[in-house]
Amino acid sequence: MPVPPSPETARPELDVLTTPVAWSDEEGAIVGCNAAFSRWLGVGARRLMGWPLAGLDGGEGRLADAMGRLDATDAPLRLRRSRLRYADGEECFADVWLSRRDDGGWLLEAHPVDEFPGDDPALLLPSALSASLKGLAHELRNPLAGLKGAAQLLARRLDGENHGDSRELVAMIGSEVERLTALVDRLLTPAPPRPHAPLNIHAVLERVLRLAESEAGWAVRLVRDYDPSLPEFAGDSDRLMQSVWNLVRNAIEAGAANVTLRTRAEHAVRIADAVHPIALRLEIVDDGRGVPEELSERLFLPLVSGRAEGSGLGLALAQQVAREHRGSLAYRSRPGHTVFTLLLPMHVEESPE
Repeated sequence: MPVPPSPETARPELDVLTTPVAWSDEEGAIVGCNAAFSRWLGVGARRLMGWPLAGLDGGEGRLADAMGRLDATDAPLRLRRSRLRYADGEECFADVWLSRRDDGGWLLEAHPVDEFPGDDPALLLPSALSASLKGLAHELRNPLAGLKGAAQLLARRLDGENHGDSRELVAMIGSEVERLTALVDRLLTPAPPRPHAPLNIHAVLERVLRLAESEAGWAVRLVRDYDPSLPEFAGDSDRLMQSVWNLVRNAIEAGAANVTLRTRAEHAVRIADAVHPIALRLEIVDDGRGVPEELSERLFLPLVSGRAEGSGLGLALAQQVAREHRGSLAYRSRPGHTVFTLLLPMHVEESPE
């Protein structure tokens, strides 16, 4: 191992991340890493100082080749399912994001994936993030139980009284607590996805808009642009509601004054490698600040957020829900006009002759 260079000033803001991150000098020698990176490799951070960043390559040479090609003006480069080698020789797989630093060094961000992750490794969250979510889910159980009990008590007190709006709000609290409790249970004890059932997409959107009205009040104008002729199709209404709510809430938090939910039917639509006879096109349109250009290449990755207080999970989960329905999620954005488009195949049963 080469003589370690003088250590770079610590970057404590990266230690709060569960995603492994390391950075090197212009010679390619590691000069710093966050705690998640050293835990991932099972090696103390001090031992990693001076180790060649390219030495993490598992023998394919992709990392060294990328470091040689990457310029400071280039966008971050993604190396999907790279084979990496731990310091003790054990190998793993990770989606790697590599970027060039202003001082000539490199920054490496690793999202570990399983060796055999199924059909699409992009569906998997990093293992460290998954562990963090399980811990968070465990801590959420007691507050959710308290909220459920309080909603039930309020509902009993409102029985027989002329408080229609209040009863509706209490019912919404109860249903949202149930949804969050189911999500927490799914994180703690993963189970196979629920079978899809017929759903009305507009009923799902109305639940989202009710939440948006409660959160944003009169500050945001919510517009319905529905195609009433759309038939029911098979899906998971709770998961779709969660996905769309994440997109609408992002629009509100981006300073939008107007948010439009638009539904249309499209015929002969190609999604990934398949062509579907008919698909739902759901657009969430807003006039907020738009997506920052520096995030455009990584927007759907976990822990990527344009806000300091953002978790960076909403869009990753929204894309995952789209893929669960064999659909896709894409966007186009400029300041004052952002459109997220959800395409979902609709398999409509033909009526008997």
